[in-house]
Amino acid sequence: MTLAGEHSAFLERCVELAEAALAAGDDPFGSVLVSADGAILAEDHNHETTASDPTAHPELALAQWAAQHLPPAERAGATVYTSGEHCPMCAAAHGWAGLGRIVFAASSAQLAGWRAAWGLPAAPVRALPITDVVTGIEVVGPVPPFDERMRAVHERAARR
Repeated sequence: MTLAGEHSAFLERCVELAEAALAAGDDPFGSVLVSADGAILAEDHNHETTASDPTAHPELALAQWAAQHLPPAERAGATVYTSGEHCPMCAAAHGWAGLGRIVFAASSAQLAGWRAAWGLPAAPVRALPITDVVTGIEVVGPVPPFDERMRAVHERAARR
């Protein structure tokens, strides 16, 4: 099985959630929390604009949900699938919540490069690899072809 094949159903859902965020007027990010046995436990998309909260990232919301609803062993066995690599805030929340593996469609470096190529300003927080924030965690990504799909979604966001 290919890397994309192993993760495709969950990354597909992340792309759908990112597109839903964009349709609602938010930046296109979506995430899914999956148990060790492959069940979707929770999902969310970006709500920064619609909630008037620049911290309303789906990865943060899932870390908070997991901390409130799952015992530590279940959190450690869970995987967060996401349309884009965690920002430093979300990576820290992931680590503090004790969540397991992260699988992302597109990297923060890719997103920063795309934004620069489209003439957009840099994000207010430096794009760091997750492993620069959280140690001892398995991180998978970017995952083709989902990274290119997210590039197209972010380009649509840039043109709105």
